[in-house]
Amino acid sequence: MVGLKPPEVPPTTAMKFVSAGMAGCIADLCTFPLDTAKVRLQIQGEVRIPRAINSVEYRGVLGTLSTMVRTEGPRSLYSGLAAGLQRQMSFASIRIGLYDSVKQLYTPKGAENTGLTARLLAGCTTGAVAVACAQPTDVVKVRFQASGAMLDGARRYSGTVDAYRTIAREEGVRGLWRGTLPNIARNAIINCGELVTYDLLKDVLLRTQLMAGENGMGGTLRGLPCPHNVQPRLLPAFRQHPVQGGHGQGLPCPHNPGSSPPLDNVPCHFVAAFGAGFCATVVASPVDVVKTRYMNSSPGQYRNALSCLLALLMQDGLAGLYKGFIPSFLRLGSWNVVMFVSYEQLQRAAVLARPALA
Repeated sequence: MVGLKPPEVPPTTAMKFVSAGMAGCIADLCTFPLDTAKVRLQIQGEVRIPRAINSVEYRGVLGTLSTMVRTEGPRSLYSGLAAGLQRQMSFASIRIGLYDSVKQLYTPKGAENTGLTARLLAGCTTGAVAVACAQPTDVVKVRFQASGAMLDGARRYSGTVDAYRTIAREEGVRGLWRGTLPNIARNAIINCGELVTYDLLKDVLLRTQLMAGENGMGGTLRGLPCPHNVQPRLLPAFRQHPVQGGHGQGLPCPHNPGSSPPLDNVPCHFVAAFGAGFCATVVASPVDVVKTRYMNSSPGQYRNALSCLLALLMQDGLAGLYKGFIPSFLRLGSWNVVMFVSYEQLQRAAVLARPALA
């Protein structure tokens, strides 16, 4: 089995909370340059970036990254990383780490399976709460990522702490929560696209055993339930309790020692996370395109975000809502893969380490 095996004891809510924050930080460390490039592309048109003679023009994700390294140095790719890690420790911890607990609250008592409605409600709830709590860190992160695009390369803040103080002093405390309501709507949708899709895909992969390989030696086919189990029922990961009338899911069949357990491992997590990243990009792209158009618009060009959306549909049609889909998928897809794989492994490591720390 690839990676750590699923322990029989489920992780606590605290373990999930900390593991989600750490996994979000790991994903940010790996994909932060892509996020910085996306911010630069979004603000292009609002400010002019000086060069020797002409202004710098960003073209695509790779072109943006190479231009930033050439004109500002490699460190510019990680500008705002400190605020980004602070954001993940609060944002990812809430929206991902508390997802399972909130999902149980929305699941009717006595229900054998969690329905799609409960998953969607849990995703919206944790996504909205996470934004409300972590918005100041997001504001500071974006300010730092955009700082290299300021005229004359002026630095607005000397550091992360100075950024929080300056924004609160010059713009009031409300300045730290600027754009909270649109961001809540956006991240609630994205959270559903990511978490619910990952939850469902992983469930399907384990239930159907699509990630199983070759036949077990001298036993039943890998990926097929034990024929001695009259009513096999898939239980979520970490819930390997005995099923009435059969043996525990996730354990080899006692009637057939050659059979294999469900492959709840890294390849399974990778495939589910890749699908979640794609689905999240499909859901988020229209919101991102409208947000970017609205951010880059000249004063008075659009009355509000809705008028921007209508103008976009009139000009480009539905296809206009998915402009820049590939760069968005590169960023969001890679982030999801790194985050979910790390999250699963960190949870299991925390459970295994618990007896040693006790």
